[in-house]
Amino acid sequence: MNSRILPVAVMAVIAVTGAGCYSFTGSSVPAHLSTIAIPLVDDQSGFGEPGLRELCTTELTTQFIADNSLQVTDRTTSDSILEGVITRVTDAPSSVGQGEQVRQRRITVYGRFVYRDMKLRKVVWEKTFSNWGDYDSGQGLSQRQTGLQEAVRKLTSDVLLETVSGW
Repeated sequence: MNSRILPVAVMAVIAVTGAGCYSFTGSSVPAHLSTIAIPLVDDQSGFGEPGLRELCTTELTTQFIADNSLQVTDRTTSDSILEGVITRVTDAPSSVGQGEQVRQRRITVYGRFVYRDMKLRKVVWEKTFSNWGDYDSGQGLSQRQTGLQEAVRKLTSDVLLETVSGW
């Protein structure tokens, strides 16, 4: 019986010690790109959420600064540029309880982003992303804002990963 436990224990140790070794930071961004500009994300969703453009732009900028693969700079001096448009936002029931009462709602944010290499003057990628955040129904606008922030955080994380590892 001990002969079966040993391989499992070895695999567990490898999984735990190796889990923290993987990082996207600087892993595959070409050497000629060291800076990125992130202009204000446009909101063409018609959802009517004030501050959505700023929320998305701030979250993108924050994530790129934290990742440190590309330094966020001004558009006029940047090696690359990431432009985005929020194309749609949906808010729909995601969990229904007794008596068909909506317990949770899911807000989904859709966006189209284009990443350009300004040095080589080419589009690196153009892609549509979407992600979601859940919030408790009936708790007012503050809970909806929490769901929206989660959706934007997840969406911008996907954009960051595509930018720094999509080579």
